Amino acid sequence: MNRSEQEEINCNDGSEGHQLHLNLHPSLCSVSSLFLFTLISILSVSLFFLFTTANQSKSISSQSLISQTTPQASIKVYVADLPRSLNYGLLDTYWSLQSDSRLGSEADREIRRTQMGKTLKFPPYPENPLIKQYSAEYWIMGDLMTPEKLRYGSFAKRVFDVNEADVVFVPFFATISAEIQLGVGKGVFRKKEGNEDYERQRQVMEFVRGTEAWKRSGGRDHVFVLTDPVAMWHVKAEIAPAILLVVDFGGWYKLDSKASNNSLSEMIQHTQVSLLKDVIVPYTHLLPRLHLSENQIRQTLLYFKGAKHRHRGGLVREKLWDLLVNEQGVIMEEGFPNATGREQSIKGMRTSEFCLHPAGDTPTSCRLFDAIQSLCIPVIVSDNIELPFEGMVDYSEFSVFVAVRDSLLPNWLVSHLRSFSKGQRDRFRQNMALVQPIFQYDNGHPSGIGPIPPDGAVNHIWKKVHQKLPMIKEAIIREKRNHQVHQFHFDAFVLESCLHFFLVW
Repeated sequence: MNRSEQEEINCNDGSEGHQLHLNLHPSLCSVSSLFLFTLISILSVSLFFLFTTANQSKSISSQSLISQTTPQASIKVYVADLPRSLNYGLLDTYWSLQSDSRLGSEADREIRRTQMGKTLKFPPYPENPLIKQYSAEYWIMGDLMTPEKLRYGSFAKRVFDVNEADVVFVPFFATISAEIQLGVGKGVFRKKEGNEDYERQRQVMEFVRGTEAWKRSGGRDHVFVLTDPVAMWHVKAEIAPAILLVVDFGGWYKLDSKASNNSLSEMIQHTQVSLLKDVIVPYTHLLPRLHLSENQIRQTLLYFKGAKHRHRGGLVREKLWDLLVNEQGVIMEEGFPNATGREQSIKGMRTSEFCLHPAGDTPTSCRLFDAIQSLCIPVIVSDNIELPFEGMVDYSEFSVFVAVRDSLLPNWLVSHLRSFSKGQRDRFRQNMALVQPIFQYDNGHPSGIGPIPPDGAVNHIWKKVHQKLPMIKEAIIREKRNHQVHQFHFDAFVLESCLHFFLVW
């Protein structure tokens, strides 16, 4: 086709037998074709995004309870080479104790009698509920000690070169160390002389502070598990820069206010723990999981079982007790976590709509996580509380939050709880069933060694640590820069002093 033929375009005008012969410039033809193609493309893309966005919004609305974040491959964890005597060896020591008169110890006496006739590489963790509730250290360590081929569901990837690690895990069973001392010599627990727990704390600190990893970061990328409020009590100021896994910040008091005469000098300053670097972890729940399909009619409105008299923030518990104990539909039971108390708690929580969660010696307790496993809607009475995995879990979707001031108004709390319709209560319970696995530590292996639940507590803890890595790495870099500045000034001072001495001489 020659140029003149390309310029002539025959267009049908719609009339039979007629044709219009138009002579158009070739650039106009190109623009018209390009415009039509672009219009069709934009329309297609717009329809595609409209369709996919609609589908995504449906998916997101059904999963709003648990935050969906971009999945990360792993966090690289190096396990500090502490001697076995500071972790599993402490369990050997615990099980070798011949006498323990503390509350809840009857469960462990039975295990000693029937199962502990031989030494185990990975001994079981105590069943005493006062100790078991703090067992996060055991399950986190067990996951890291599991052979790599069995760790297919683990978010934490164990590395054996500290230079490859994001964080350094310090495998000290601080809870067991403290509880052994409380069992054999409670009178010296606050002292240093004659306190074996203090000696173990010092041993841990001398080891880690002597490593190049600690010197390089000032301990900021080291992870300690301190679920028991009295764990590593004597060295908390030294480990304050590290990443601390704690159940709340209430355990960061050296002495209670009554013993310290309200002296601020007797307290570890609250700024030494921070949500910017530390991770709030769940207590280990003590009651078995109730599945939604097993839920039955709940005849009690509100249930609480525990000690009435507590210290510090727990004073509100006493006031609530006096207000609620005679209310219709409310059960307030004084009880302790022994075998009988456990069965009473199972029955009470599974037959009640709501479970009261006031502060005790610390702002939180394992009672909250027992309630979740029992599908009993938590009533959290607090003006300032830290909860595990916030940002990943929306507690308002299955819990009732009440200000302390409101809770202490006569008749207010019961009336407020009665205002929730059956539909609202059922929706709370359905949402609670979705998050039950997130607070599960136990992997089903008595030794703690084996695959962990991918959606369980251990993985969520490491994911929270992973979220804090940018802040931690920035702090390490800033500290290194500050150290270099101080070193420069020191070197300049030494040089100036030497020069001055030489000139005078």
